[in-house]
Amino acid sequence: MGKGDVKTKKGKISNGSYGVKRPKKATPKKAVSTRKK
Repeated sequence: MGKGDVKTKKGKISNGSYGVKRPKKATPKKAVSTRKK
């Protein structure tokens, strides 16, 4: 896990892609759902 891992937010930023972990409309961290994995 890290910059090379596209499944993580950091990996998506370095790769320049978007997804569930990094949506195009950035949500504030406090507004994220309370459900934990």
